[in-house]
Amino acid sequence: MTTLDIDHLRSWIGREEVAEDIVTADLVRKFKATLDLPGGPPQVGEVAPRLLHFCLAQPASPTASLGPDGHPQRGGFLPPVPLPRRMWAGGSVTFHGDLRVGDSVRRVSRIGNVVAKEGRSGLLCFVTVDHSIEVAGLSLLQERQDLVYRGLDGGATKTVPAPAERGRHRRRVDASPPLLFRYSALTFNGHRIHYDRRYVTEVEGYPGLVVHGPLQATLLLHFAAEIRGAPPARFDFRSLSPLFDDDPVILHAEETGDGLTLWTARENGPVAMTAEAGWA
Repeated sequence: MTTLDIDHLRSWIGREEVAEDIVTADLVRKFKATLDLPGGPPQVGEVAPRLLHFCLAQPASPTASLGPDGHPQRGGFLPPVPLPRRMWAGGSVTFHGDLRVGDSVRRVSRIGNVVAKEGRSGLLCFVTVDHSIEVAGLSLLQERQDLVYRGLDGGATKTVPAPAERGRHRRRVDASPPLLFRYSALTFNGHRIHYDRRYVTEVEGYPGLVVHGPLQATLLLHFAAEIRGAPPARFDFRSLSPLFDDDPVILHAEETGDGLTLWTARENGPVAMTAEAGWA
């Protein structure tokens, strides 16, 4: 049975990492192509799509140093949590401006918190990472990233969640293997649950390839921007259950005063991710 030395893991709180990258026209072109976003060839100086920063300054660990799941080995900037499954549980992004094609970007990351909890599915460890994305010394966006670690057998539940409600606005997205593979490539994400069907079904026990949490968040944010005619200034999201490539993803949205509540689900399935978009 896995135990956590939580005092040791909490010693990572306050640890910082700085990384740099460039918003290239080629990255923007591939990002738009992957998500079927409109627009012609990107030009230097034009506004880059929101949440493109998920693709910037990703860790480039040597292939030989990756763990069996395709993630970099534990330790380094992130604490070495000894639970096998690591998932992006949610986050929050506040935009102060836009990245533009040609920008030189500096990302300052800091471990904000490490907390262990006993959930219905077993032992969980939550790691909070705070990011500031800067251009020319100005912070254009601030992000909180919530990671959760759990055991391999921690996903089962005895209760069947209720089907998601239908939003006033809806859109169907084909969560095809090419979409998942291209998004993994854009974010330099080697996690095998997104592209290796044999691994994800035989080792991790999922019924199909898992749709990335950040990809769902990106689809929802751009859906919100299309509905309102402008991208939101604040976007919060939380993963509740997994989605797989064998089911189309349905994007839902509902008006809520000065913003939108959004969620993803498969047809007649439970809510997978919920989000709040605000313009105030």
